[in-house]
Amino acid sequence: RQRKWKSSVSTQAKMPPCDFVPEKYKSYPYEHMQKIREQNISPSLRTYYKKPLLLHQGHMQWLFDYEGRRYLDLFAGIVTVSVGHCHPKVTMTAQKQLARLWHTTNIYMHPSIQEYAEKLTSLLPNPLKVVYLTNSGSEANDLAMFMARLYTRNFDIISFRGAYHGGSPYTLGLTSIGLYKHGVANGFGCSTTMLPDVFRGPWGGSHCRDSPVQTVRKCSCSEGVCHANDQYIEQFKDTLNTSVPKTIAGFIAEPIQGVNGAVQYPRSFLKEAYQLVRERGGVCISDEVQTGFGRTGSHFWGFQTHDVVPDIVTLAKGIGNGFPMAAVVTTKEIASSLAQNLHFNTFGGSPLACVVGAAVLDAIEEDGLQKNSEDVGTYMLLELAKLRDKYEIVGDVRGKGLMIGVEMVTDKHSRHPLPAEEINQIWEDCKDMGVLIGRGGLYSQTFRIKPPMCITKKDADFAVEVFHSALQRHMERAA
Repeated sequence: RQRKWKSSVSTQAKMPPCDFVPEKYKSYPYEHMQKIREQNISPSLRTYYKKPLLLHQGHMQWLFDYEGRRYLDLFAGIVTVSVGHCHPKVTMTAQKQLARLWHTTNIYMHPSIQEYAEKLTSLLPNPLKVVYLTNSGSEANDLAMFMARLYTRNFDIISFRGAYHGGSPYTLGLTSIGLYKHGVANGFGCSTTMLPDVFRGPWGGSHCRDSPVQTVRKCSCSEGVCHANDQYIEQFKDTLNTSVPKTIAGFIAEPIQGVNGAVQYPRSFLKEAYQLVRERGGVCISDEVQTGFGRTGSHFWGFQTHDVVPDIVTLAKGIGNGFPMAAVVTTKEIASSLAQNLHFNTFGGSPLACVVGAAVLDAIEEDGLQKNSEDVGTYMLLELAKLRDKYEIVGDVRGKGLMIGVEMVTDKHSRHPLPAEEINQIWEDCKDMGVLIGRGGLYSQTFRIKPPMCITKKDADFAVEVFHSALQRHMERAA
């Protein structure tokens, strides 16, 4: 039986029912697990929460710990569980393939790689029709950088400050968040440019972004005019004129920044930036690791929300619903630059990965998850915006579909990040009431809400009510 448990924090919110009953936990006791973690697992792999969760089973939007407690998962294993934990269709497909063929590598053909390549590329606009399958987002971005340099015969690549494109030595040059930087040489040929952040940056107003919720900043822009966009484009031109040579290899951006806390740019920024990059001989790379596969709701790919077609697209996370797989999709011309010499990936495009990837695409379509992302995401954004209007410490609510950021501040006027210890208490209280939320931003000041795309409006009501209770409790503590 599922254990009933009482939260240590009082809330009026009732967790929506779930008829799934988890198996009984049969592994080591919690204390022994913690001991192994300390002795045998790299300390760089940090855990969330003061008392780390020991999770045992998952079902769609729910996670169960070793004691049978149920949690609403609003972070989806860092935006990775796209269609739901242990989704029956994906699980069944993987089980069938496990019994048939695990691995051949790319020196032979097997049915699923061709079937998947055709299925995946059919969802992308021309000329993005050639795919190279890898195992992780860092690997995909690494390869995208490599292709951009080979194809253009230029070297310099530009990324935004606040960007996260991976932790490998090559991609660390593009990743521009201090917490991820190590004191070793990296980033040769990588330049960062000002992030066009309409909430925290120097410019931004009340119409800038493609979101149901705008910033509380005021602006006097008329229809079709965006002062903030013009200023940020000037900064981008400044980078092109000062930090890089006359010709460049490329520019990479997430359609909405993920790790930095769902940061959005002015609506037409990427379109203008892409044009400037192409004038310099560079290619445009869209990092869809978090925004792809219908998560933004209105479109299947994040770049489509900016009305652009990139030259290279990188995919990971939600592509496999938790199975380790990733991809680079590009044009025939750019792909052929890699074929001049040997470039090989042992596990990329394995029979197992390809059937899982295809089943995920089927589940997104059959379960109507893109539409669900739009409906539930928009509903949740508007409900969270009510809390922003009520509480001075909720500085910004933003995002699109089920890619949501809630930025916490000391006050709306200064926009100073809320101190870590205060954010931690709110975060821990949410967990104690049964809701798991992510964290992000340069100061870890933004709550990241990016759940499995199968969550319902009832789940959203519960989550918002829990967050409301945690904020209320925080105000009482402060008083």
